[in-house]
Amino acid sequence: MKVLVAGASGATGSKLVEQLLKDKHTVKAIVRSPEKLPESWKTDHSLQIIKASLLDLSDAEMSTIVKDCDAVASCLGHNMTFKGVYGKPRRLVTDATRRLCDAIIANNSNTKTKFVLMNTTGNRNRDLNEPISFAQKCVIGLLRLLLPPHVDNEKAADYLRTQIGQDHSFVEWVAVRPDGLIDEEQVTAYEIHQSPTRSAIFNAGKVSRINVAHFIASLITDESQWNSWKGQMPVIYSKSYQD
Repeated sequence: MKVLVAGASGATGSKLVEQLLKDKHTVKAIVRSPEKLPESWKTDHSLQIIKASLLDLSDAEMSTIVKDCDAVASCLGHNMTFKGVYGKPRRLVTDATRRLCDAIIANNSNTKTKFVLMNTTGNRNRDLNEPISFAQKCVIGLLRLLLPPHVDNEKAADYLRTQIGQDHSFVEWVAVRPDGLIDEEQVTAYEIHQSPTRSAIFNAGKVSRINVAHFIASLITDESQWNSWKGQMPVIYSKSYQD
């Protein structure tokens, strides 16, 4: 398969690229600063590095990049600095999701392209009307006011739910919701749930970035896995950190 990864130089996106290459797939990686990438990436013939800021690409350039891809994965996120949280672009994840999907649609392919969005367990799947406590509602309300990246994550997933929907002619999607991201070197056992099994605010779980990357890669490459979760927003936890 050929997979486009947006946010490939990030902490989770880089793990996804490595997992896909390990599984012998072809990868396109959009990055702003290729010089910061591992040296092994620059000599891997299965990896095409595209130096660009995704939102600066023209519609025609975007369509060309995604044209021969079987799947697109967005691991984009805001840097947790003052500029990253409050500076522009405020709708990085949402705008990238929309533009990537628009590019897929513009190509008018005979087959559907898989789109995987890395999201957050702090975002509810409104298709399921997931219940949360009053206290958590209050905190989420504050996050919407104080932290633009939270709103960005919500709107990106809402775009997939409401604009792409469940039966689009060209795009199928999954929004993966990890809880408390941590760094680990190896893939470990993890759990996938339709909805959160614990409060993202008051009783958050943990999941390693490499486990998230492994799950996203399995969604893209395993048809039975994909068919189990397409059009949904699965939540992922590492088993070793569950009480």
